Amino acid sequence: MIDPSARPVPAPSRRRRWIVRLVIAVVVAVVLVVPAAVAGSGSWISRAARGHVYDLESVPPAPVVLVLGAQVQPDGQPSQFLAARLDLARQLFERGTVRAVLVSGDHGQPEYDEPGAMRRWLVDHGVPDEKVVLDHAGFDTYDSCLRANRIFGVEQVIVVTQSFHIERAVAVCRQVGLDAVGVGDDSVSRFERAWRWGSFRERFAGVKAVWDVYTRRDPVFLGPRETGVDDALR
Repeated sequence: MIDPSARPVPAPSRRRRWIVRLVIAVVVAVVLVVPAAVAGSGSWISRAARGHVYDLESVPPAPVVLVLGAQVQPDGQPSQFLAARLDLARQLFERGTVRAVLVSGDHGQPEYDEPGAMRRWLVDHGVPDEKVVLDHAGFDTYDSCLRANRIFGVEQVIVVTQSFHIERAVAVCRQVGLDAVGVGDDSVSRFERAWRWGSFRERFAGVKAVWDVYTRRDPVFLGPRETGVDDALR
């Protein structure tokens, strides 16, 4: 028997129904679009970098090696990942494969200085100070590559980073005007958790790389032409 005093349950409002539909549409779009974007960007990166990634022994010479920044510890020491990149640059310099080292990283805050830490490591490990050039506004791969070309006048370069990142780095550098090849580091793959996270993150970073290249965005900072690389090559 129906209780006449019971209140009827109100039907969902039209606004609420539209919100539910919108949420469903967004979820469906994410499920469908994100995997396609990741796959598409990965294919683009592979094609752009194909034939331009080498090992340390076979990489052709270039005037400059570009070291992409990574985490610096609170004590100012490079992380293991960054130190591995720097060691590749050191070896390339000692072999005579390159004649100058451009270190590009985040120095957006006074207390956090990636390029400064990178230079100290290189000088402490035998690279002459006058051969190390600092880019303080390499906030991401795209900015580092574009600034190497437009601010420092680099035309031909070897870029070094971890192997899960090297194809994207080479692809981006080549797309913004550099004659770039790359050498990737595998030595820190022993840090399995960080390596897996970097490899996972890389798939989504590729989507941003494609967006950056095709929108031709300016880096966070441009500024006047700098002659540090020219001076280091003399």
